[in-house]
Amino acid sequence: MLNKAFIDEMEQKLLTLKEEIIEQFMSENEDFKEMVEDMSIKDLADVAADDIGKRQLEALNQHEVKTLRLVESAISRIHNEKYGKCLSCGAKIPQERLRAIPYALLCISCKSGEEKQKRHTSQEE
Repeated sequence: MLNKAFIDEMEQKLLTLKEEIIEQFMSENEDFKEMVEDMSIKDLADVAADDIGKRQLEALNQHEVKTLRLVESAISRIHNEKYGKCLSCGAKIPQERLRAIPYALLCISCKSGEEKQKRHTSQEE
């Protein structure tokens, strides 16, 4: 099991990453920036969770949207005490992997298997 200090560190890292993604959205999309500025009483990190999201976020960079969703999911897993467990096999995800990719869903073994499967499938097409 991951220790509390490590989990706290990862939660802070995830919240910072979330804030950076939202700031990137704001710099790339004037409409999104205006919406955020109109919500001055709200914490910037909470903006993505608001209802404003769906329509506006779809227009933004899909990679950033996917990363934001993964970050949100990881924060959720921290609160549900499921952070650091592979969603495929249930094994513990090594701390080194979580430090590199704090929103990782899979252990290295399952991720490697998934990538091999993707390569195999794309070669058949």
